[in-house]
Amino acid sequence: MPNSQNTTNTATAKEAQPHPAIRLTAKENRVISFFKDATPLDWEDWRWQLRNRITTKEVLEKLVNLTPNEEKAVAVSGTKRPLSTPPYFASLIDPENPNCPIRKQSIPQQYELETTPDEMADPCGEDKNSPVHGLVHRYPDRVLFLVNEMCAMYCRYCTRSRMVGDGHRTLSMQTYNTAFEYIRAHKEIRDVLISGGDPLTLSDRVLEHIIKTLKSIPHVEFVRIGTRIPVTLPQRVTSELVNMLKKYSPIWMSIHFNHPREVTKRVKFACDLIADSGIPMGSQTVLLKGINDNAATMKKLMHELLKIRVRPYYIYQCDPILGSKHFRTPVSVGIEIMEKLRGHTTGYAVPTYVIDGPGGGGKIPIAPQYIVKHEGNTYTIRNYAGDHYTYVDPV
Repeated sequence: MPNSQNTTNTATAKEAQPHPAIRLTAKENRVISFFKDATPLDWEDWRWQLRNRITTKEVLEKLVNLTPNEEKAVAVSGTKRPLSTPPYFASLIDPENPNCPIRKQSIPQQYELETTPDEMADPCGEDKNSPVHGLVHRYPDRVLFLVNEMCAMYCRYCTRSRMVGDGHRTLSMQTYNTAFEYIRAHKEIRDVLISGGDPLTLSDRVLEHIIKTLKSIPHVEFVRIGTRIPVTLPQRVTSELVNMLKKYSPIWMSIHFNHPREVTKRVKFACDLIADSGIPMGSQTVLLKGINDNAATMKKLMHELLKIRVRPYYIYQCDPILGSKHFRTPVSVGIEIMEKLRGHTTGYAVPTYVIDGPGGGGKIPIAPQYIVKHEGNTYTIRNYAGDHYTYVDPV
């Protein structure tokens, strides 16, 4: 049985106070019962959640009735990409249903051990576009700053599975300083996306140092944080964190949501804290077979996001990482989903569908074809209902 580490200090206890409207659900109570001496206050402590992440088959099989497929994959998951799920996110897993969308994202499957010729360790070509350790400079005016390699939960389709959790790409203040110097020296850089791993696994102090330093660089106009923590570990979003972020406004946050079941009351509370602090949020969703690869699920997700003030931003075609064939859909599925979103719901709920060009081509938008015919200055176009209209360019 997992052991709770009851080392919550006064500061941590202060951060761990839940919103009065939030109480442990039956599913959360089921999971916390497996942790000796754990209390609801522990459950609200994001550090406790990180310390007690589910990382072994011995713990996982107490919580979930594993299939033979899962058992084989979990036994060797460390040789491919780590198993790691916070107790909170594990409480969302249906222990009896192998097709549970949370379960498929969290628990290894045997298919991860199989590869196809088109799959790559680094499908986005980040390593070859990395001028200094931890920094990716692929687009002209912006950089990706990978500040750590740790996530609260290791998604089974992660495009950075080559690096997250392996312990060999640790970043330090020295490597941060090298990245800062590169950004200072390249005045064309106006936009920095802080990612990882997940930057919200860092302490407030370290994260503030990174943001403060970036904000002190005169030509850096735009700082973003890319994270999945508000989904997998919403307890991490504390008033102390958002108050720190407010000091460096404007800060934008890109959050990774994949399924409507991820939008819980606890997640809503976390997103309310972020939004009420003046931090705009956008969602980046990965199109995943058997999880969200139909228009009804995707539309439901987009609607749930708008209700918690998160703007749908991107739907990504799943990158061809090693062992990802079971997650990847045909591109036609993504196009069909976009067809059934555009015009069928509010434009705010319609993200951009993109393929990240394998090998480092960047995000390439993919959309249904709405131009039926083009002759001279005359266009025949169709709307969401399939009706045709004529538009004439001015001459």
